[in-house]
Amino acid sequence: MKKAIALLLMASIVLMSSFAGGSQEDVVAADSSATTVTFVFADGDAGAKESINEIVNRFNSSHEGMRVEIQPGNGGNYTEFVRTKDSVGEFPDVVEMRGEAAMYIRAGKLAPLPAELTDLFLSPMVIDGNVYTVALAGENTNGIIYNKAYFDEHGLTEPQSYDEFIELCQTIEDLGDMDPLVVGGGDLWHLGFLFNKCWDDQVISLDPDFIAHCYSGEKDFSDPSVKAAIEELVQIMAYAQTGWASTPDAQITTFLVNDMAAMMYSGTHMFTQILSADPDFELGWFAIPSPDGKVRLVGGSGISGLAVSTECQSDPAKWEVAIEFLKFFYAPENYGIYCDTLSAIPATKDAPVSNGLPVLQEVITATGEADSLSPMWNSKSGINELPPDFRNFTYKTAVEVLLGQRTIDSACEELNKTWAVAASSFNPVTGQGIN
Repeated sequence: MKKAIALLLMASIVLMSSFAGGSQEDVVAADSSATTVTFVFADGDAGAKESINEIVNRFNSSHEGMRVEIQPGNGGNYTEFVRTKDSVGEFPDVVEMRGEAAMYIRAGKLAPLPAELTDLFLSPMVIDGNVYTVALAGENTNGIIYNKAYFDEHGLTEPQSYDEFIELCQTIEDLGDMDPLVVGGGDLWHLGFLFNKCWDDQVISLDPDFIAHCYSGEKDFSDPSVKAAIEELVQIMAYAQTGWASTPDAQITTFLVNDMAAMMYSGTHMFTQILSADPDFELGWFAIPSPDGKVRLVGGSGISGLAVSTECQSDPAKWEVAIEFLKFFYAPENYGIYCDTLSAIPATKDAPVSNGLPVLQEVITATGEADSLSPMWNSKSGINELPPDFRNFTYKTAVEVLLGQRTIDSACEELNKTWAVAASSFNPVTGQGIN
């Protein structure tokens, strides 16, 4: 009897590890003679964690003599997690890079990836003639996700111009039964979705190299286009829910599915979260046109993505495993798991057949028809890369304007002061702080 119980307990442990996405004990038993590479990714999103673990388990079970070992971040601050790994001499072999990729490239931590891998992608980010990261997905296209049943009930239609969008927000506000927009401003990065739209509409539309021109001294943040971007943000945010500045991103789904707000502006990753909260929710989606009538969307490949360390590259056996794993990861039959789980837009030429939501196809169509596609303003590299921490300072300053704590003019003055300090130690145009 005791032996049977022990066997049952052992089976339970193995089964639990497969569902928990355990890094050390996957469903497939580890081969002690296999060449092993370590893998770290941002595991705060449950869908990303589940799908990536499944692909890793598939690889380990199908590649004799090769093994990928996930080192879990346990959902904490991912940027700090990677920095800590680096500081203690445990930088991973395969690592997900986010906005900090350029810093690690300059530090010589990331290896240029071979053409056999990078040729699989539509538009990989090239830096000084090399590709160092391959995108997990096309840049997360932001748009308005809305309550379709509510729109149908009140005869509301998708706007065809920016002015029509503002009129739509006002109409919903006048109806008085829910807020037009829910914004998760309690997480500062969430405000970046709408800020980036206004920045693209007003600044990048006039000068794609505005940041580079700030480095060179030709432009600064008192430019009329920057003021126009903040003015547009103020106009849109006037329709956000009361308390938006303290509402975390994790709660915005609750507002939408509980008829507290009619719309949110976010990425396609929210589709599955919304339907997980309410499987009967009727999703609608549209892009907000720019004031000049163009449609500008986040899209293409940014600097974020999966990378391989130079230390791994120095070991031919490990390098072979790392590149083979990445090729396996992006094979349509495996990559489709990730894309469907996260409602992600594929970044590869040989895109997986989507088994996902019909609304996602609307987004894919919109990106194909958009007047321009570009990464988020803080995901650009080279001469348009932002100084460290300048993004967050900009968002904090914008919040102060939105809360009536400062004027737009004073905000621009503060941005100029902070920029002057930041650019004195980091300037990719002059090379300051790059090497």
